[in-house]
Amino acid sequence: MENMLVTGGCGFIGSNFIRFLLEVSDFSGKIINLDNLTYAGNIENLASTAANFPDRYTFIRADICEPEILDEIFQTYKIDTICHLAAESHVDRSIVTPDAFIQTNITGTFNLLELARKNQDRMELFHHVSTDEVYGSLGETGFFTEHTPYDPSSPYSASKAASDHLVKAYSRTYGLPVTISNCSNNYGPYQFPEKLIPLVTFNALEGKALPVYGDGRNVRDWLYVMDHCRAIWQIMCHGTRGETYNIGGRCEKFNIDVVKIICDYLDDITPDTDIGPRRKLITFVKDRPGHDLRYAIDCSKIETALGWVPMESFASGIKKTIQWYLDNQRWAARIKSGEYMTWIEEHYGQHTENKK
Repeated sequence: MENMLVTGGCGFIGSNFIRFLLEVSDFSGKIINLDNLTYAGNIENLASTAANFPDRYTFIRADICEPEILDEIFQTYKIDTICHLAAESHVDRSIVTPDAFIQTNITGTFNLLELARKNQDRMELFHHVSTDEVYGSLGETGFFTEHTPYDPSSPYSASKAASDHLVKAYSRTYGLPVTISNCSNNYGPYQFPEKLIPLVTFNALEGKALPVYGDGRNVRDWLYVMDHCRAIWQIMCHGTRGETYNIGGRCEKFNIDVVKIICDYLDDITPDTDIGPRRKLITFVKDRPGHDLRYAIDCSKIETALGWVPMESFASGIKKTIQWYLDNQRWAARIKSGEYMTWIEEHYGQHTENKK
């Protein structure tokens, strides 16, 4: 793996994965970060990385739905490995505007697979990062395994399920070297502020309402983002080609309990007499359509076959995450105000290579 294309590298998981590759892992090649810088992509997430690794890191603004531009990138940078993270990924947004999810998550993945197939003589690996939401909803017991039938509930999860099937089909039909990972809910630094944990953290700091869907009894399996990055790299290096690996944190929590944990921790480290106990800010709102009750992953396969286990407990991971948000409130403020998008448009035209 000498020239790795990372799609969606300015997003939450993508930017953490690129930092992991360059700063922590044994990867010694070059990274070409391709991101269209839509609302959740933030070039600032990798500002220090660009400065510290100028010879090994290149950013290109491009859309995976434009195959001609992708082909030019493939040939210019002699891409031999792909880690595909680019996706529209917010369930609520998919309910309102599903067309963007179909285009990016299905057509975009198809475009990348076609280029990998046409350049298969030099392709080492196409790794596809997916979600546990493709499996649908669990009851009070049981776990998702790699053999659980797909049963997506939202336009988002349906589009990801379709892209998973395309990747598997290209492996079986064309012999393309692929691996797939389906992960549980990630949390950690650089997560876009509309997601549950950063949204609750920043609203609680500001004394704003903390919206919780339904009765808050939906269950999610939480995975610290750097544990996820380690798992992806372990799969890419040692996973069996053509196989799927589920990545989970073995950390099931009711959504309402996650919100309460954040409130209590903030009350301890940043008490505010004007706000008072932050639990009183919790506001139950109408549940969203098709809201899955419970996700829980059985990650025995990756633990047994590849020796990966999560290093962070929720207790340690949430403290690191909240502290990062406290230390980087300016980052969040620029996102919430839209200032970061203004900066992007001023400094980056469509499909232009990063200027030093």
